[in-house]
Amino acid sequence: MTLYLVDREIPGVTMDQLVADQRAVIAVSRRFTARGEYVRYIRSTYLPDESRCMCWFEAPSAETVAEVNEVAKVPFDRILEAIEFTPEA
Repeated sequence: MTLYLVDREIPGVTMDQLVADQRAVIAVSRRFTARGEYVRYIRSTYLPDESRCMCWFEAPSAETVAEVNEVAKVPFDRILEAIEFTPEA
């Protein structure tokens, strides 16, 4: 499965809106997965000084990630394939 980074510019967003958006994409991701179209929401990072939120998903395609966000009614600017690096033990 491929990792995708969803980049959102969201000026004026409140913490309540961020939480609601997160819940929405999680719920829609679970619905997609339940119907056989695997999508996993991983996490989000919000940069308040830049009014930007970046959300990680695992899915078969960027199109699937876009559809999840569109169904959840959470706006985004772009979706990028990503590779995550973690420190070795």
